[in-house]
Amino acid sequence: MASQNKLKILNDPIYGFITVPSQRIFNIIEHPYFQRLRRISQMGLSYLVYPGAHHTRFHHALGCLHLMQKAVRILTYKGVRISAEEEEALQIAILLHDIGHGPFSHTMEHSIVEGVDHECISLLFMEEMNKDFNQSLTLAIQMFKGDYERHFMNQLISSQMDMDRLDYLRRDSFYTGAAEGNINSERLITMLNVVNDELVVEEKGIYSVEKFLIARRLMYWQVYLHKTSLVAEQLLIRVLRRAKELIDEGEKVESSAALNYFLKRKINKENFNAEVLAEFAALDDYDVVCAMKEWMSCKDFVLRNLCRMIIHRDLLKVKIKKKRPSVQKLEKHSRALQQKHDISEREAEYFVFSGEITNLAYKKEKNNINILHKNGKINDVIKVSDQLNLKALSKTVVKYYICYPKSKH
Repeated sequence: MASQNKLKILNDPIYGFITVPSQRIFNIIEHPYFQRLRRISQMGLSYLVYPGAHHTRFHHALGCLHLMQKAVRILTYKGVRISAEEEEALQIAILLHDIGHGPFSHTMEHSIVEGVDHECISLLFMEEMNKDFNQSLTLAIQMFKGDYERHFMNQLISSQMDMDRLDYLRRDSFYTGAAEGNINSERLITMLNVVNDELVVEEKGIYSVEKFLIARRLMYWQVYLHKTSLVAEQLLIRVLRRAKELIDEGEKVESSAALNYFLKRKINKENFNAEVLAEFAALDDYDVVCAMKEWMSCKDFVLRNLCRMIIHRDLLKVKIKKKRPSVQKLEKHSRALQQKHDISEREAEYFVFSGEITNLAYKKEKNNINILHKNGKINDVIKVSDQLNLKALSKTVVKYYICYPKSKH
């Protein structure tokens, strides 16, 4: 990688100037695998609800890099020993933590790739890039996997208050305009410390932590699980599933070479090898949008109408309830659609369906957010906080949705 480091800083709308700290990190940013993140939306189809939400995984990764730099500076200032090698590895790990996301972020995990989550693909990308960088990403990979001996370093990358969450909440709040998610990430980082190899938050940061957890809950209900975003994502999952089904039945379904590769094959954890990874690296949002525009005029009723709904933002009706919708209700909407368009029950299932959504802002059992008191005692934030809502935030809230065509469809 003989690239020259001509670019020293990047301008970010959230933090201002972000410094590229080393030649190696500059070269990682320049790598085609990382540049692909410019073509992967951070929030999937949420821009159908929030018009400003067109930011990408590329934006988010650079924001995480900036926050990691700040966290290392703060912890070093407080006497936590972090070597130059560890510092760079932390920066690389957080920069690459989301590199495995496919088109529209989470949609791929539920449609044309089976049982392979983005964390697994991120790790495969890192291991492949490690070959290009003469094995210099090995320490970063160990930290990402949680195999490195210093546990707090993995917590900075992946925990309940990691650099990932501190960036995406603030960034998604900024681009959507949903002020409820606007957390003070710099304040939270300034309050971090390390005790017995565990990441802790100093006592005076308790209210910032409370705000962070409440903001996370509100952002999930108001933005990430917004009913319009929800139905749009479900339609996109069904678009890819239907295209795959038609190809399996011998139908000709035109798409880009990269998308076609996945539509024609059954890809799972067992066969996700280097060849598949190379094809996945060529796949982004543009492949899917172009395919949907093409499929809007195909002869298949299901695929044609699913694509039209997304492209024209003329989506299904969606209702969210506290109780699971009855089978009778689903059957009623399904029968009406079958009669109106003379389609089969199986085809109607693409347009009439139900499911559940869950919101859990804080998991008590895993990677707790611990508060460090002035007397040296450490307690879980739930025990320390006088914010009654915080206990409620550690309980999973389940809601149910039902989707069916509007009367005009």
